[in-house]
Amino acid sequence: MPLYARVFQSGNSQSVRLPKEFRFDVDQVEVTREGDAVILRPRADRGVRWALLHSALERGLSDDFMAEGREQPKGQERPVFRICSSDTHLIDWTVGR
Repeated sequence: MPLYARVFQSGNSQSVRLPKEFRFDVDQVEVTREGDAVILRPRADRGVRWALLHSALERGLSDDFMAEGREQPKGQERPVFRICSSDTHLIDWTVGR
């Protein structure tokens, strides 16, 4: 059952009064929009290497993530390019491999 929060004006900003069980213990939150939803997350510590990735992994993936598997296209055949840097050196490169 969803809970509801009160939206009100605070100066020039719009504010939301969060229910007690949704309160944060941080000074700042990250605000993003996904479709018609507004997502609030504790701001990741930028001093920690890969902090955003770590916080995303801690949140986990949704139950339907890749539920239908992954559609990977077949490999492509690509032409071989020959690059001559001098008369004595010949380099063959196959693009995409």
